[in-house]
Amino acid sequence: MFSELSPEMQMVAVIIGLAVLFILVMLNHKRNQQKRQSRKDKAFGKSVSERRKNKKL
Repeated sequence: MFSELSPEMQMVAVIIGLAVLFILVMLNHKRNQQKRQSRKDKAFGKSVSERRKNKKL
């Protein structure tokens, strides 16, 4: 596939591919940070104890 392209076009394709991968990683990192921030405010122990109480009822 790449052998048909000139060496300059191969370099351009590699750079574009790396740029796309970099953007995808950055977007995923941003999404994961937002998830982590939303979980930081939750009280895990409190919610577990409430679920246990509700199960017994």
